[in-house]
Amino acid sequence: MSQTTLDKAPGTRGTPGGDADKRRWWVLVIISIAQLMVVLDATIVTVALPDAQADLGMSDANKQWVVTAYALAFGALLLLGGRIADFWGRKKAFVTGMIGFALASALGGAAQNEIMLFGSRALQGVFAALLAPAALAMLTVTFTEAKERAKAFAVYGGISAGGAAIGLLLGGVLTEYASWRWCLLVNVPIAILAIAAAMPIMRESRAHGDTRYDIPGAVTVTLGLAALVYGFTRAAEESWTDSLTVAMLVIGVALLVVFTYIESRTNHALLPLRIVADRNRGGALLVMLLVGAAFIGSTLFMIYYMRIVLGYGAVKAGAGALGITAGVLVTAGASAALLPKIGPRIPLLVGSLLAAGGTFWLTFITVERQYVTHMLPGMVLIGLGLGLVFTSVSSTALIGIGEHDAGAASASINAVQQVGGALGTALLNSVATSATDSFIADKKASLGAQLADPAIQQKLFFDSQLDGYTTAFAWAAAIMVVGAILAAVLVNAGKDALPSEGAVHMG
Repeated sequence: MSQTTLDKAPGTRGTPGGDADKRRWWVLVIISIAQLMVVLDATIVTVALPDAQADLGMSDANKQWVVTAYALAFGALLLLGGRIADFWGRKKAFVTGMIGFALASALGGAAQNEIMLFGSRALQGVFAALLAPAALAMLTVTFTEAKERAKAFAVYGGISAGGAAIGLLLGGVLTEYASWRWCLLVNVPIAILAIAAAMPIMRESRAHGDTRYDIPGAVTVTLGLAALVYGFTRAAEESWTDSLTVAMLVIGVALLVVFTYIESRTNHALLPLRIVADRNRGGALLVMLLVGAAFIGSTLFMIYYMRIVLGYGAVKAGAGALGITAGVLVTAGASAALLPKIGPRIPLLVGSLLAAGGTFWLTFITVERQYVTHMLPGMVLIGLGLGLVFTSVSSTALIGIGEHDAGAASASINAVQQVGGALGTALLNSVATSATDSFIADKKASLGAQLADPAIQQKLFFDSQLDGYTTAFAWAAAIMVVGAILAAVLVNAGKDALPSEGAVHMG
């Protein structure tokens, strides 16, 4: 991530079949376990959230913090975590991150109230921001031969791509057959196993050079994003014109402006502005921010619709979301072959519109159990769009990038995706909660004495939830359309500008 010289990890290379060769592949196994754990935690709690909300008495406005606390801390600190791992020592950062992640998971699994759960999720994000880049850097310095590195990154990338789907399924199984708490506690034995294996097998490596950290940048961007998320949450509880809501949103924007100023003045920036100033790279990252925000934010309501309105169990709801994964698998592979022929603009534009169309399809859901006609087509369309967008962004982010900025450019993709997810979840949850509350208030005024009828009360509950979900889906679709417009206007790179290898995702 910086202009430094990387040390090779000693003792990890040797002749094929030797002890060092075997150790190298065991390092891949350990890193794969760590990466799976980090990726899983972005989705594993989503299916369990209705149970956790009921158990801990969370309000509809606050429930999103279970998702956003993790994504916000992870995304905001990811670039800083990568620099710490490089200079402090990658093995040391990996083990420390794993220990911290396990302890935070145990704290969350034992949570007795919502504040304890939200705090543990934020801690998970902090340690994930240290663990994920350390794992990727270890992979890079361990596999130095081109063919072996390609194999290692293929395994790593496959886990990154499939981890979200596994998280939905595993979260459903653990919630239905054990408890929502095990969606967090499951990380503890996994971490213990990985740490025990890493200590004797991994070798320390670090970078040399300017080892200063951009602490002011990290603090301002984290506080700025947190203020925005809190402002969105406050809007759901009070109103968009509430004085504290407005104040937090203004403070959030102001802190992000300060962050930009800091990055333009320091010579050891967390995110060098030259990375995002490029038209194509900046445009691609904006598309990722908007599409990621809309998708991750709306996923929460897909799960709640299946669990609350359709009455699906946790396992069935987790499996029900796999239509998205199927769509991603179809277009991710196809777009990798398509990009060198037509360039990134059309896949980004078409992908954003497909995802927007699939999300808009979900605005027509009803209280009837019509998953195949109402949910599945929309999910598949979303997946088809996401496969085009994510693959195109990964390649476009490396157009014209210097070797010394390649790590930061790759990390920025993941940071933007996580931050977008946090902001999108908070915003859409606020929109949905406000719509639900307005619907209930309007209906209560018109129903009058009929509200004494339990059947009317139940119908009002489901209809109000549905109104909130569909409003959120409509907003998400609109956000994705904005992403499509930005793709058409900003991204103009030709097919010959694309690098031969895409960016590597960190989480």
